[in-house]
Amino acid sequence: MNKSPRIYAMIVAAGRGSRFGAPVAKQYTMLQGQTLLQHSVARLACSKYIDQCLLVIAAKDSTAQTLDFMLPVRYTVGGEERWQSVQAGVAAIDRIGADDADLVLIHDAARPVVPRHDIDQVIEAAMGDPYGAILATPVADTLKTAYTPSELTEEALDVSYKHTYAKRTIDRSHMWQAQTPQVFRLGALRQVLNHVSANQLTITDEASAFEYLDLPIRLVTGSRQNLKLTYPDDAVLIGAILTAQSTI
Repeated sequence: MNKSPRIYAMIVAAGRGSRFGAPVAKQYTMLQGQTLLQHSVARLACSKYIDQCLLVIAAKDSTAQTLDFMLPVRYTVGGEERWQSVQAGVAAIDRIGADDADLVLIHDAARPVVPRHDIDQVIEAAMGDPYGAILATPVADTLKTAYTPSELTEEALDVSYKHTYAKRTIDRSHMWQAQTPQVFRLGALRQVLNHVSANQLTITDEASAFEYLDLPIRLVTGSRQNLKLTYPDDAVLIGAILTAQSTI
């Protein structure tokens, strides 16, 4: 009889979040008395499948190890790119003797309000698939491609034409917005990250690495509450969700 896979949780917290524009790394933004990273670990601690967490941090990070967390945590140093940080996390998991069929759950430090139900749901989906599963939401808004009138010279441009304009509406019926956690088989994740490295590919999440090799990753509908802190205005919404969820 096949044994159940072990779940290895990983939070990627090696970036600075340049779009956020704060003097401290985004994961150390304070909300309701705790850092974003502490809130995100606490969310994973709510899952019945997770009992420890690997934090992938920057080499010069002097903050993470001074914090208290709701789970036992281990640390490893990440890389310049997100995929390099995940690859470092995979190597750390390999070193403790994980099996290729075990599952690696990857979560963003900047997603502190993912519902517990969603975490368990994506893990259970990944348990039943050969490669893995991710949380995502169907795109609800109208999508536009954009253009700037580049065929005109700068001198000929009127002020009103120095802006961005809607060019075409995109069919959103097959569009999904990816979230985290994303959960993958350890051996397959190692394989696709090695492929990204060897071919110098650009990826924006781990699922896109699987897409390069045409390996199917299951989409699991997640909550729209699962916001990511990207811009300063997002902190207001995330704080409100934290408050609302604490009363449920």
